Amino acid sequence: QVQLVESGGGLVQAGGSLRLSCAASRLMFSAYAMAWFRQAPEKEREFVAAISWHGDSTYYGDDVQGRVTMSRDNAKDTAYLEMHSLKPEDTAVYYCAARKGRYDAGDGTSRWYVREKDEYDYWGQGTQVTVSS
Repeated sequence: QVQLVESGGGLVQAGGSLRLSCAASRLMFSAYAMAWFRQAPEKEREFVAAISWHGDSTYYGDDVQGRVTMSRDNAKDTAYLEMHSLKPEDTAVYYCAARKGRYDAGDGTSRWYVREKDEYDYWGQGTQVTVSS
């Protein structure tokens, strides 16, 4: 049914850059906030970045703040993650995720972004990013 397909991963030296892509199909793309997560061996899946429905807002995880930029092109049904100044600690499988609608934070507020992986509706298969020292 819904498909999210990541691409752009690979092997890069420390200090280098990569641009990951997430191509979506069979969903109304602009109705979904998009996000990137990553998972290294023996670690929990970690929130990296999220972008709102039309790209007006972004939200980044603490570990990557200042080194990544998320964007989206709704005309192409594609989300992107630009990564710079890569470190060996960035080595992981990077997953694209999609979530429809707003999130009820449970404290009387709602927001467009969610850090919790279990709140996302759809996931891609992942793309490997390996950063060598």
